[in-house]
Amino acid sequence: MARMYSDPLVVGGVIGDIVDNVTHVVKMTVTYGSSKQVYNGHELLPSTVANKPKVEVHGCDMRSFFTLVMTDPDVPGPSDPYLREHLHWIVTDIPGTTDATFGKEMIGYEMPRPNIGIHRFVFMLFKQKRRSSVVSVPSYRDQFNTRIFAQENDLGLPVAAVFFNCQRETASRRR
Repeated sequence: MARMYSDPLVVGGVIGDIVDNVTHVVKMTVTYGSSKQVYNGHELLPSTVANKPKVEVHGCDMRSFFTLVMTDPDVPGPSDPYLREHLHWIVTDIPGTTDATFGKEMIGYEMPRPNIGIHRFVFMLFKQKRRSSVVSVPSYRDQFNTRIFAQENDLGLPVAAVFFNCQRETASRRR
């Protein structure tokens, strides 16, 4: 009997809503604090993701450079995301086999603050053709478009992606 394989990025709508595909040629790990690693579709509380995560790039050589983009495609709410996507973070020129702190932060990290429903927060990693090749960075955060950003900067498809779900914390959920 054939086993059905479903990519969590397809099931979660990341492929489709934000990008056309992900090549998965490098490995990226995203960790909040000392131990909260991001796994596709897992829920993290807003209080857990308030501070910038550590984003590590593995499985490539040090001569490669990468751009990290973090967006929320569910703004203002998942049932009517007419402000899709909200830009949370852009870091360029991340050397391979290092982490995002070695890159150039173009748009500062903005903590997730979902108001309505469960939002997806997506990290996408693009391989640059060369260092300092990302020149078109938006001055706004709302209605950002990852596909257009990748086209304008000749980035191609993301080489890695991961997303988590997050919803507004109620007083009872914070305990």
